[in-house]
This record gives sequence, C-alpha cells and structure tokens, in this order.
Amino acid sequence: QVQLVESGGGLVQAGGSLRLSCAASGRTLSTYFMGWFRQAPGKEREFVAAITWSGGVTNYADSVKGRFTISRDNANNTLHLQINNLKPEDTAVYYCAAGRTSLATKAYNYGYWGQGTQVTVSS
Repeated sequence: QVQLVESGGGLVQAGGSLRLSCAASGRTLSTYFMGWFRQAPGKEREFVAAITWSGGVTNYADSVKGRFTISRDNANNTLHLQINNLKPEDTAVYYCAAGRTSLATKAYNYGYWGQGTQVTVSS
C-alpha cells in the first residue's frame, strides 16, 4: 500500500508559479511510476505529466509542455510538479498517482491516488 498526500496548491494570478509536492508513505516510491493528473469542475480527470522510476524520462500533456516540470526525489519519497506561467485554464484539483505502467497517461493505469490539492488561477 502507498499513501499519497499532495500539497502546495493555492490561489495565484495568471503568469505566476506554484510548486506542488506529493509525499508518499507506506512503501518506497522508487518502485512505482508516478504521474500528475488534474480535474476541473464539470470535467473529467485529465493527464498532466508522468515520470519513470529513475526520473530520467518524462511525458507531458501538450497543454502543459514548456510550462510544467515533473520531478521526483526517491530518497525522500516525494514527487514534485513545478508549474510556471499559470493560466486560468490550469484551475483544477491536482492529483498525484502511483502505478506500475511506465509513463502511463490513463488514470486506470494508476492504482494509488492522493486526495488532491486545489490550484486556482485568477485572470
């Protein structure tokens, strides 16, 4: 079992930055592929970014490429998402997830989820 807890969300103005974190407990994160998803009100949960075990390879949704950076610190069992140049359309609850499929973009590939952290971007 893996327990995931996100933090770092908040209210920011467009153009601002946030750094989301995901702390894991229960099992070491180094054996899992990790990802970030987001869900806006009235919309389905969508893929944001994914990262391999070692952190050497990443994958991003087209809508966030060049603005978001996923990283992981296996020694400290944490996952991060650096978000720059925030846009109002980035407003959503952001979830971290752990799974066994490398660089997966579908939510069903991830077996463990956090409770989410709210990111709100004002224009």
